[in-house]
Amino acid sequence: MNIQNKAWRTIWVEQGGHSIGVINQTKLPHEFLTCTLSNYQDVVEAIKTMKVRGAPLIGVAGAYGLMLAIQEDPDDSFLELASSKLLATRPTAVNLLWALTRVLERVKPLSLAERAEAARLEADLIAEEDVAMCEAIGVHGCELIQKLASARPVERQKEPLNLLTHCNAGWLATVDWGTALAPIYKAHRAGVDLHVWVDETRPRNQGASLTAYELSREGIPHTLIVDNAGGYLMQHGYVDAVIVGADRVTRSGDVCNKIGTYLKALAAQDNDLPFYVAIPSSTIDWSMSDGVREIPIEIRSPREITHIDGCLLESAINTRLATIQISPSGTKGFNPAFDITPSRLVSALITERGVTSSREEGLKKLFPDLSNGQHP
Repeated sequence: MNIQNKAWRTIWVEQGGHSIGVINQTKLPHEFLTCTLSNYQDVVEAIKTMKVRGAPLIGVAGAYGLMLAIQEDPDDSFLELASSKLLATRPTAVNLLWALTRVLERVKPLSLAERAEAARLEADLIAEEDVAMCEAIGVHGCELIQKLASARPVERQKEPLNLLTHCNAGWLATVDWGTALAPIYKAHRAGVDLHVWVDETRPRNQGASLTAYELSREGIPHTLIVDNAGGYLMQHGYVDAVIVGADRVTRSGDVCNKIGTYLKALAAQDNDLPFYVAIPSSTIDWSMSDGVREIPIEIRSPREITHIDGCLLESAINTRLATIQISPSGTKGFNPAFDITPSRLVSALITERGVTSSREEGLKKLFPDLSNGQHP
């Protein structure tokens, strides 16, 4: 994606592979800053503090973090320690486990001297595969959007197609292109007249800060809404479809995504609107079938609810980033970061291999090579 007239990815190798660079997403949209991660502990901290976020990107960052750990000490015991610390940063998204497992399986059969280079090559491969998968999701999803646009009544053909999305599933959540936003980018570039309703996505406001930032840089018309406005918009005919990403999808098609996704799916069903989930295959957890009972849900700090980050306008030209308390002192908070949308509420899954039903048979048909239970 282009930022300030430069093509950017969200993560890259620096210093000949001895460090990695990332965009510090906690500063967006008010400041565009990058930072260098020089060891696996830096990667752990970046994921924990959400400088690096988004299930696919977390997976790639974890792979590079293990690469840095191997440079520090290629011994098996140290690798297991580094891998466990990286995995503990964000327990819900399966992409992290998937990427760490790939790097470990690649290097463990090798001699200690061979491991660092092999880890670098595997992490690079995971990053490039992520870009390719996301772009393919964009292509398949674009076809779906074009069909939605052309299927509307004649009297609505001159109106923009209205899509609603939740959280941030754009290029900032991946290495490039994104998942849920990739079809929107492809459709916009193909000339589809569209408009995006952007959920603010409390409590961390990834929609307000990140999705709105991405869409504005791409020149896509969009409107920011509070999370609870989606149902109203659907009831009054202002939404044609909902499209979101995911952090983990079970083999039966249950979808784990940012808290609030389940409510959007319920509203979409009640208003007879399609609810699409865009995912790369690295987000499918073939070992799980019941999302509500089996997927671990990350419980984050209540401070994300009781406080809010923003940009203070001290004058017409002076601003500064600040954290503001918005609840009474002493108020308790409970902050689950994700919820589960049952497969019955999902109209279709958009993957790098095409669009399929949110059912086990549909996923197995698309991914017969991955559905044997070996995938972490």
